[in-house]
Amino acid sequence: MTSLPRRVKSEAKAPTSEADELPSFLNSSSESEEEEEEWEPKSKAAKRPRLPKKNEVKPKKVAAPRSGVAGKKVKKIAIKKEMDVSMPIAPAEDNKIQLQKPKEENVRSKLNTLKQMPVLPKKSEVSPFQGMNVKTLESDEKPSTSAPVVENQVKHEKSEEDFAFDEPPLKKMKSATSPEGKPVKSLGGNKVKEEFEMNWDIVQVLSDRTNVEPWVCANLIRLFKEENTIPFIVRYRKELINNLEADALREVQQTLEELRTVAKKTHTMIQKLKKEGKLSGCLFTSLLNCRTLEELDHVTTPYKTGSKGTKAQRAKQLGLEPAALSLLQSPMELNLFSYIRPNTKGLANIQEVEAGVQHILADIFAKDKDTLDFIRRLCQQRYVCIQSALAKVSSKNSNEKDIDKFQIYHEFSCNIKNIQHHQILAINRGENLKILTVKVNIPDGVKNEFCWWCVNERWRPKQFLKPELMRILRNSVEDAYKRLIYPLLCREFRSKLTSDAEKESVMMFGRNLRQLLLTNPVRGRTLMGVDPGYKHGCKLAIISPTSQILHTDIVYLHSGQGFREAEKIKRLLLQFSCSTVVIGNGTACRETEAYFADLIMKKYFAPLDVVYCIVSEAGASIYSVSPEASKEMPDLDPNLRSAVSIARRVQDPLAELVKIEPKHIGVGMYQHDVSQTLLKATLDSVVEECVSFVGVDINICSEILLRHIAGLNATRARNIIEWREKNGPFINREQLKEVKGLGPKTFQQCAGFIRFNQDYIKTFCSNKKTQLGSHALFTKAGTQLTSEKQGKKKSKPTPSASYQPNPLDQTCIHPESYSIAMRFLSFIGGNTNEIGKSDMQQKVNAVIQKEGLEGTAKRLNTTVHTLQLIIDGLTQPEGFDIRTDFDKPDFKRSIVCFEDLSVGLSLVPKILTK
Repeated sequence: MTSLPRRVKSEAKAPTSEADELPSFLNSSSESEEEEEEWEPKSKAAKRPRLPKKNEVKPKKVAAPRSGVAGKKVKKIAIKKEMDVSMPIAPAEDNKIQLQKPKEENVRSKLNTLKQMPVLPKKSEVSPFQGMNVKTLESDEKPSTSAPVVENQVKHEKSEEDFAFDEPPLKKMKSATSPEGKPVKSLGGNKVKEEFEMNWDIVQVLSDRTNVEPWVCANLIRLFKEENTIPFIVRYRKELINNLEADALREVQQTLEELRTVAKKTHTMIQKLKKEGKLSGCLFTSLLNCRTLEELDHVTTPYKTGSKGTKAQRAKQLGLEPAALSLLQSPMELNLFSYIRPNTKGLANIQEVEAGVQHILADIFAKDKDTLDFIRRLCQQRYVCIQSALAKVSSKNSNEKDIDKFQIYHEFSCNIKNIQHHQILAINRGENLKILTVKVNIPDGVKNEFCWWCVNERWRPKQFLKPELMRILRNSVEDAYKRLIYPLLCREFRSKLTSDAEKESVMMFGRNLRQLLLTNPVRGRTLMGVDPGYKHGCKLAIISPTSQILHTDIVYLHSGQGFREAEKIKRLLLQFSCSTVVIGNGTACRETEAYFADLIMKKYFAPLDVVYCIVSEAGASIYSVSPEASKEMPDLDPNLRSAVSIARRVQDPLAELVKIEPKHIGVGMYQHDVSQTLLKATLDSVVEECVSFVGVDINICSEILLRHIAGLNATRARNIIEWREKNGPFINREQLKEVKGLGPKTFQQCAGFIRFNQDYIKTFCSNKKTQLGSHALFTKAGTQLTSEKQGKKKSKPTPSASYQPNPLDQTCIHPESYSIAMRFLSFIGGNTNEIGKSDMQQKVNAVIQKEGLEGTAKRLNTTVHTLQLIIDGLTQPEGFDIRTDFDKPDFKRSIVCFEDLSVGLSLVPKILTK
């Protein structure tokens, strides 16, 4: 039950020789033997490498016909094996071993589990499935939560030739060195070609900082290394990430980048110091121990170019380092008077000699890992607070209005464990504006306990100290704390608080943006969008149910012409049978709302039952003058474009809001104070997540919407649109492989999020067949090859592409799981024509109630997560939209202010994320 996570953990510490392994700095070179033994028991390391040798002859027999060159033969086998892992299928026995996180801590039980594992492939040899061979055993050495997938996929590829995602084998082997659908193979290594080796394990540090299990972190590192997108991982690799949400994955990804940045800068500094001849063994170790940029800066500050050198360095140049080391090692032999040089500054008298020794000792103490770890633990146990006060010079340099904004922080103090993120951002802004002064207050008790521990425990001399030498030692400890360690702790606390506050602020932007993007669309209505205003009037735009612009106009409701303009509005509403008004929440919003509410109360628009809603118009003005808007609405005035955008935000919020830069529509705190790179990356990721999970119809969606599908970008989206315009609509997902620039990896990432309207596809195919008759030959992508042209060269054919529509393309099921889906349909006695219908739901329920979800997954040799996804795809009704479970626009008629409320009236509140 626990073998896989154990292997994941061990591989994170002990790199293999695979080509696609994690960076060398992922492996610890200074961890204790006890930790290494915990990560990879010796018995396991000794036994597992022998597994491939037992059946080594078997792959040679299979690969012999392919090539006469041994190197090519091995390469082709490897590619074939990678291609064969496209479907998340796993035998039930292995599934239990591979996919569950470690729960037992008994090492003996884990070793027993490992001893039993080589038996599993032997069982598979006598099973009716003949695909499990020595390749399975080789992959078994690698830590992956889907190792059984490899076994079953090899097995399945040989038994089913009609799996379109894997046809034809030779084409697949040629098509990519990074084939699609390989959740397992590349998870075997822990190392990539990076020269960033550190004295800490990146998997363990990542786990500690994100509170995510180490085996999940190891899997995520490999998945991100393979350029898998977050939407793809969250939906199709759940067993590898323990069902983590997208937000948690983004946090892990950001933390991973931070750790890699530290490792990269560390090795850059090492190379620099090495060239300058300043790199010592102690400094090298200290650099490799750094886990944050603050620690790295603390260690490297004395060695930066242009630095005059620290007090400790100047003392070492005077030759006092042997005296400092002797004070700790052999104080009985130390004679400080022998170092006095009357004509040398710094050695002129005994006081200067003592001061130099003190500076060297303080530098040693402040850079010692154990010492810093002890003081950090002390601070975690004590009351450490952050304090802010009004700066003395702020009244001269700032106006009173700015000072009043920070009034609550003029005398502010709070425990760093309890302070809120918005308070940190406010304090930082006040400090940057020079209105506030900020400091971290560490209690004196921490200093006293730290000094006692250093003198009596950590740095206790090996021999008896004379009183004058003991005084130097105590002064050195106090000097190290006051001059070096305390400032370092303050920087660390401030940096950690600021980093956490920025991350929370960015995550809140993301949550608000997701809530806005996934607003329930209003389908089938004609809408009137209103962009309110005073002087320049209210801009109107009437939009058809298919988002076509029917009419635009400007009315002046707040300049004494309200009654006359009401006639125009009524005429427009009646003319286009429009009963829904969408009002932007900008300037003059309340007055415009009251205007429409008054007319509705008077039943002015009868016989129409008109309702209205308020919608955010954030970013509408920016979009109205953007190149995208000019291309989409070239003949429309920019002021009227904003009214069109406001109406479309209710009709299809996602399709409209993706046209706007995310930071212009996300609502959050201190947007301009946080890292703009982090903010943009997070918001773009949220947009990609929302668009992917909702899905897009490939034959009708816009280029802008396509850009945000997982795996696609602006170039690929444009190529898809160009292919569609040239060749007609896409018939199935396999045709995506024909688009220029859309390789196997991209196809793997985007295929599951692209939809096809089956009614439209069937109609198109039927019409084509009628037009061409029996004289035409249908080939891929609808390309016509008449009898007269059959001898001519075909245009870039892809054998796997079929002109036949596939009903599974309209579901959330990934092509790599189509074979399992078809087996499941056969198992329950269903067919693809019943997808999304009540009959399918009844058949699925009957089987699941009888066999259970786990039992059915075991029977199909797949995982529970994959089976659940297949069930969802088969039973969800046609046109299913996940946004139906999210907030809907709040349509109303008359409630504008408190005076409109009456006894017994019931209202549904709208809860916003804060």
